[in-house]
Amino acid sequence: MDTDDALMIGARVRRIRRRRGLSLDVVAGLAGITAGYLSMLERGQRGFNRRGLIEDLADALGCSVIDLTGQPYLAPDRATVEGRAALPGISVALNDYGPDEVPDLTPRPLDELLAWAERANEHRDQGRFSLAGQDLGTLLTELQVHALTAGSADRDCAFTALVQSCVVAGVVATRLAGNGDLAISATRRGYDMACRHGDPGLVGFACWIWAIRLVEFSARGRASRVITSGINELERSAQLRSEDTLCAEMLGFAHLVQAQRAARDKQHDNARTHLDEAEKIAARIGECNGMRMHFGPTNVAVWRLGIGIELGEGGRVYRDATRTPLDMAALNSQERSSALHFDLARALVQDGAHRDAEAIRHLDTADRLAPTRIRNDPIARDLLRILDQRARRPVWKLDSLRRRCGIPERA
Repeated sequence: MDTDDALMIGARVRRIRRRRGLSLDVVAGLAGITAGYLSMLERGQRGFNRRGLIEDLADALGCSVIDLTGQPYLAPDRATVEGRAALPGISVALNDYGPDEVPDLTPRPLDELLAWAERANEHRDQGRFSLAGQDLGTLLTELQVHALTAGSADRDCAFTALVQSCVVAGVVATRLAGNGDLAISATRRGYDMACRHGDPGLVGFACWIWAIRLVEFSARGRASRVITSGINELERSAQLRSEDTLCAEMLGFAHLVQAQRAARDKQHDNARTHLDEAEKIAARIGECNGMRMHFGPTNVAVWRLGIGIELGEGGRVYRDATRTPLDMAALNSQERSSALHFDLARALVQDGAHRDAEAIRHLDTADRLAPTRIRNDPIARDLLRILDQRARRPVWKLDSLRRRCGIPERA
């Protein structure tokens, strides 16, 4: 196995399968695919453009998703190196104090911490994950002091900033290092703190984000239970607090993550049902931006594209998404714009080699919008290898992307 092969997800699948003493037929059956398709995946002749496929194979092999993706990768750029330096501090902040413990320190004034939390959330929204993570462990610890000791006048904003900062911590851990344990711990802490505060919209927000991290790292069963409970609670709260759209926004997002989970479990009808529910809510309340999460018709359309890819409908959902170009300026989020172009590339690769030139263009745009998001993503890196294998002649933009991601040139 040469160096390039050893970096492929398929090669890791083959190595673990052989170590387990499992046949192609057995693993393919457990993952819900054919043995021939699994063989092509192992040899790098097919790509992993569906995250659910990686999760299914990890379940079939009795290993973690990270065992197959090989994360974290060697840092492809300085921003990733600097961003990863924040992860130990986040881990200490989550483990040194439980959710009911007041950290033994004197925090900065709350106004200063609120401004810091807002900057971190803005950096996250614009795909600047290394800046979002700077000294984030300190922010989490000091906000927890205020949240658990603040008087009634400051309690709401302290808890909200703490929950949002836990969410940022989970995103940083995921995007920069694929660190599922830390990401889930951070978002679970956010959920615990939201429950202590008790506001339905804040609890719904934290519940939705925790479920996303659970889905990403293959805990689909728990994710479904968490988000089902969240939907039930939010349906009651959204009706009671109709003048405030936050509960309705989070209910819409809860339906989206449930659709994503169902798509990865190959539950086509269930996925479409939840997508339709989210779309109805978006049509009712319009473009909103509670917690800087951009719920509304535009973001629902972005999610619909990604969920369609998980359902194996790349060509169709690409046509649907591009029939009327999405106005991403309405979101003012480089992270969401990058996600759109990344998913357009995934859809085109899934549709066939005749769309590769367009796929390269979208992947290049996604990387320029949020480089650390793309360069540390296992699906993006696998897409690049597939595109490189299928290229009949050198393509400068593709070679540039491969070099930016630190992927070796083909022998």
